[in-house]
Amino acid sequence: MKKRFLTSMALTGAAAFALTACSSDGGDAGSSGDASGDGGSSGDTIVVGFAQTGSESGWRSANTESMKTAFSEENGFELIFNAADNDTAAQIEAVRGFISQGVDAIVIAPIVEDGWDDVLQEAADADIPVILEDRTVSASDDLYAAWIGLDFEQEGVKAGEWAAEMYGGEETKMVVLEGTTGSAPANDRATGFDAAIEGTMIEKIDSQTGDFTRDGGKSVMEGFIQNYGVDNIDLVYAHNDDMALGAIEAIKAAGAVPGEDIKIISIDAVHDGMQALVDGEINYIVECNPLLGDLVAAAVSAVVNGEEVEAVQYVEDLAFDQAAAEAALPDRKY
Repeated sequence: MKKRFLTSMALTGAAAFALTACSSDGGDAGSSGDASGDGGSSGDTIVVGFAQTGSESGWRSANTESMKTAFSEENGFELIFNAADNDTAAQIEAVRGFISQGVDAIVIAPIVEDGWDDVLQEAADADIPVILEDRTVSASDDLYAAWIGLDFEQEGVKAGEWAAEMYGGEETKMVVLEGTTGSAPANDRATGFDAAIEGTMIEKIDSQTGDFTRDGGKSVMEGFIQNYGVDNIDLVYAHNDDMALGAIEAIKAAGAVPGEDIKIISIDAVHDGMQALVDGEINYIVECNPLLGDLVAAAVSAVVNGEEVEAVQYVEDLAFDQAAAEAALPDRKY
């Protein structure tokens, strides 16, 4: 499949309409449209069912708001929204509900990669196009029209390359806060990071899932500290900022200084994470841009109107040290 890399400049329009994308603190984003409605288009309105993972993080809240803004009535859409609270079975059932309602298109941010073959085939049999947003699936790529998101493995590579440069020349004991088990970002960010630090003196002594949540990151980090002690942990690699922020709480509670006694590398670059980086409590963040709504809406419109779309669309991510975060934070949109 042809890959298209879109620079952050290409997201200027998306950033403009998503000025308040991170106003939510991670609560349930609610619904647009009636999930029990009859579905189907009314006039020129495109009816879209969107199956979101949940509201597990600041990143996810910003992503949801970006999608809701793009799929607005003013833009010619009716959005039927469902957040599955990270329950894969519930998310698949929500997609089946969209199919039974006869929506014009379905957008899915899959919680995990596996288990989608049957329901995607059901959508294909009903002639309802599917666009994947943010995360990928292991199902055949002829069961969906396009995937739009981030290169999670490259995010891991960027984080790992910085770790290798900064800490790879000396003995460094690292723990990992993994994302949701079986999810594409957790799998790929681990693969990329591990490849980048191969051959260095960074040793991964433990790795557990915190499910991309702040509470999960705090709980897992508390366990790491209990098992190894703060003096035997040099580096934390967190698959997202919310888990890194939870780890900061655990490190402080143990009497250590995050960013100094224990270094922290994270992925996302949401506002709270960037502030922690500016404050010196996180040492490096690789961006994962959540403002995908405009790109996804454009793809849905094209597919519904019988036009071809590029099958894989990547958005390029930036990376931030403390100085770069301080420069970027005043104008940060999420």
